[in-house]
Amino acid sequence: MKKIYFLVLACFTLNAIWAQEEGENLIQFSGVVVTMDSLSPVPFATIMVKNTSRGTTSDYYGYFSFVAQANDTLIFSSIGFKDSDFVVPDDLEGNRYSLIHSMLQDTVELEEVEIYPWPTPAQFKEAFLALDLPDDNLEIMRRNLSADLMAEKAALMPMNGSLNFKFQNQQRANQLYFTGQYRPNNLLNPIAWAQFIQAWKRGDFKKKD
Repeated sequence: MKKIYFLVLACFTLNAIWAQEEGENLIQFSGVVVTMDSLSPVPFATIMVKNTSRGTTSDYYGYFSFVAQANDTLIFSSIGFKDSDFVVPDDLEGNRYSLIHSMLQDTVELEEVEIYPWPTPAQFKEAFLALDLPDDNLEIMRRNLSADLMAEKAALMPMNGSLNFKFQNQQRANQLYFTGQYRPNNLLNPIAWAQFIQAWKRGDFKKKD
């Protein structure tokens, strides 16, 4: 009975010592993933411990933080960047470590792809030259794209957001232009009266048949 008791006690002691040693090797590993050329943050990069399923991802600003162990090899990967690694030092005095890890952009050049509606350029040229558009369809196209019709549709088209914004700004500018003063009145403008008399003499106000 005593032998079993001492055996169980030894197992618990060894387990406690092993857990304590493992706890001493745990490190709160934090850092920021940036680009090598402009030091811009790399969002949502993957940081994994090599040959394990442990790891994390960086946030929108490239920041990450997780628990690692000394001598862990960390693999940094992200779409558009070359994979890189980092080994956690084993000579740290504390249980925290910070890192600014830079990644090199990876440019992938694809071969040029030419897409044709026909199997070969020669067949496409032959089909294009043999294309026969009926005259009635051509006449309909010309009528729909006439200058008078396009001008009429443009005049009836309501103002979009850009034109409304421009109109409001112009109205505001007109109000600010006369701030603190009276608006001009053409009834007291001698030049306007002279133009009115000349137009009256020319007969501009006569009723035209």
